Amino acid sequence: MNKADIAQRAKELLISGLRLEISPDEIRDSEPIFGAGLGLDSIDALEFVVLIEEQFGIAIPDETVAKQAFASIDSLADFILAERPHAG
Repeated sequence: MNKADIAQRAKELLISGLRLEISPDEIRDSEPIFGAGLGLDSIDALEFVVLIEEQFGIAIPDETVAKQAFASIDSLADFILAERPHAG
């Protein structure tokens, strides 16, 4: 799974998991996910973190890491690529 695949899957999880009424194409990879970005709140953030952890088999150890990893879809995809267990 490459970065583009991860970014697409993260967008799909975001939309389905948080019941957003937008398409993945409406989420820009470089724009903020939370706050001014998609207007999501802290409850949405917690739900999305859990979805990402379960889907990709990674752990978000603390709030500092979460803020960096979830800054945008780009940063999230980079974080997942670096953290997820590699097969083989």
